[in-house]
Amino acid sequence: MTELNKYSKTLTQDETQPAAQAMLYGIGLSDDDMKKAQVGIASMGYDGNTCNMHLNDLAKVVKEGVWKNDLVGLIFNTIGISDGISNGTDGMRYSLVSRDLIADSIESMCGGFYYDGLITVPGCDKNMPGAIMAMGRLNRPSIMVYGGTIAAGHYKGEELNIISSFEALGKKLAGTITPEDFKEVIKHSCPGAGACGGMYTANTMAAAIEALGMSLPYSSSSPAVSEEKRNECLDAGRAIKVLLEKDIKPKDIMTKKAFENAIVIIMILGGSTNAVLHLIAMAKSVDVSITQDDFQRFSDKTPVLADFKPSGKFLWQDLPQHG
Repeated sequence: MTELNKYSKTLTQDETQPAAQAMLYGIGLSDDDMKKAQVGIASMGYDGNTCNMHLNDLAKVVKEGVWKNDLVGLIFNTIGISDGISNGTDGMRYSLVSRDLIADSIESMCGGFYYDGLITVPGCDKNMPGAIMAMGRLNRPSIMVYGGTIAAGHYKGEELNIISSFEALGKKLAGTITPEDFKEVIKHSCPGAGACGGMYTANTMAAAIEALGMSLPYSSSSPAVSEEKRNECLDAGRAIKVLLEKDIKPKDIMTKKAFENAIVIIMILGGSTNAVLHLIAMAKSVDVSITQDDFQRFSDKTPVLADFKPSGKFLWQDLPQHG
């Protein structure tokens, strides 16, 4: 039978590690807990944007599910730069860099504390690839729980999303919108928690990662504020237990074929071109070669079947309602 705590036992079962054990008892672990596998739960939650404002709450639900499956779940945090906030400013210099900082910090925490498994809870554009890159480098049983998409905003009968605020500025400059309506569109474009609602980078990466096999079915399309998302968080505990028992690691899942499957999904959905640079980096973390030529090869033979914003009509929240 697979030894579930094959990493954490270095700290919990070795009598030459008394300081580590003292600290673990100090956080409330029991003698029985010290024999269990430990799962790091990496939240990219912070208060500063809608994509990430709820992630710490979701991480707590994930932790509940981990403990219910006779594992020790321990939450830690990492960063997440929001393109929605940084766009058009010097702050965008930090955006892509944040992906690698996320990967480095998650890898450092899990490696430094000998976690046996990893569950990540990302929400914004660079969060997802950063989380997957860390999983690939660590190559320990891992699952990603996507924070979910935002609900649509509404104003004067019009359905709004983050792009509505950009378009409102254009209308203001063109003199086709009143100052009051300009302000109200901005105030109603993002009505609560969740990632930007169209087929932008966050939802693109979530869909690709689900197709890749690194998140549970329907993870990418279950809304941020929904019973389905809460249930997914709880189910992650059961799923990570299965991965630990069967010793299924990221490199077993993220094969060349899996990445090609993810590319096809991106093409079908009309996903963000940012997926190119992110999938190449994710593939490198598991020693798989993906190039721009692979994207072109599948683009040449794969039609866009979906009708999602920004190029189409629908928001990502509409997908579950239409099957």
